[in-house]
Amino acid sequence: MVILVGSQKGGVGKTTIATNLAAWLVKQGADVLLVDADDQGSAADFTAWRESNLEKCGYTLVQLTGINVRKQIEALRPKYDHIVIDTGGRDTTSQRAAMFVCDIYLSPFAPRSYDLWTVTKVATLIDEIQAGRAEPFTAYSFLSKADIKSADNREVAQALQDYPQLTFLPFAISNRKAFANSASKGLAVFEMDEPDRKAVAELDALFNHILHGNLATTAA
Repeated sequence: MVILVGSQKGGVGKTTIATNLAAWLVKQGADVLLVDADDQGSAADFTAWRESNLEKCGYTLVQLTGINVRKQIEALRPKYDHIVIDTGGRDTTSQRAAMFVCDIYLSPFAPRSYDLWTVTKVATLIDEIQAGRAEPFTAYSFLSKADIKSADNREVAQALQDYPQLTFLPFAISNRKAFANSASKGLAVFEMDEPDRKAVAELDALFNHILHGNLATTAA
């Protein structure tokens, strides 16, 4: 399965989701490829820290950009159980190329008005790519960097449900220090010596639904 984490805005936690997902899939016993398709190279930086702190990284990392992403992912797909792609927070050639070969498109949104404004752009991009594919991918939206308690969470969640291009998942990832603390060590939150149980539970809920939920239902 090829899972793409993408957005039209930076700072919404894409790399956090992508790297934790890659490590989570490894924990499930899968052979995983993590693709850093973002010019900033944050996933590659995370992996470098990971390799310096662990005897074994657990997954394979490659950096790909531009139209080459599509061709290389198609070639690499048979070699891995899962491929996780981290792309930049804007409409890039890399993200578009990845959308042509992904099975699942994950788009995180922070519960802020200026983040929500980008959902129309994301929905339009999805429509454009879906029209050029033989088989549609499944697109999901969810809250990332959500406030622990805030009316903004509910308001943005409701607004996201108005876009049929993305199926909204009610599994928010909260803005917790545990994510930054673990990332600084190249670790997933569940790999820390004293993991934040709430952060781990949030990721488990989101990832389990993506991998084991009703994946046959595609976004309209």
